[in-house]
Amino acid sequence: MGGTDGWGPVLVPEPDEPVFEERWQGRAFALGLLSIPLSGANIDAVRHAVNRLDRQDYLDDGYYGRWLHGAENLLHDSSIIAPGAVEARAANLSGDSVGEPSAPEPDKPDYAQTAEGSIRSVSAPQKFKPADRVRAKEFEPAGHTRLPRYVMGHEGTVVIVEPAQVLPDTNAHFQGEHAQWVYTVRFDSHELFGADAERFNLNIDLYESYLENAA
Repeated sequence: MGGTDGWGPVLVPEPDEPVFEERWQGRAFALGLLSIPLSGANIDAVRHAVNRLDRQDYLDDGYYGRWLHGAENLLHDSSIIAPGAVEARAANLSGDSVGEPSAPEPDKPDYAQTAEGSIRSVSAPQKFKPADRVRAKEFEPAGHTRLPRYVMGHEGTVVIVEPAQVLPDTNAHFQGEHAQWVYTVRFDSHELFGADAERFNLNIDLYESYLENAA
């Protein structure tokens, strides 16, 4: 998962699998979507909510489990539901009799996007151009980031300059959009995974602040 270890083998999708194998999955997906406007969040906050899940909630409960548990994080973050409320309600629905915490006073983020979508216009010139050799910076993210750990410290070549976009690292925490240029960078598999790796090229879209000159 983004270069981190300990997640186990990757599951291969089944051909022609249904969108929802069980009824709860469709309901979980709907709850996940509804939690975004209810909590006052944005798409990057949603990704951050999912990325904070532990291994069981992220993998063992599957794709729609991630939507459900991520929605819980969003609703906790904005004080729409109280800590322990989901567990207490689940216990009561299973036949137990436990007290449920009162609903807290909502505390939604003071946030409003400046335009639809994530593409923005910026006045800053592009720092890189196609054919430039660049290196993905190495750092320990304090919060959300879209820079995969397995490319940190490795060199690649810019192949496309993409439109400027909202920076997820700040937007996920409601610290401003801080839009910047995005670059499609091509990495050689041997550069990323060693000389014994299967030979291929991997293209990754990276924000300008993730990159430095490799020359």
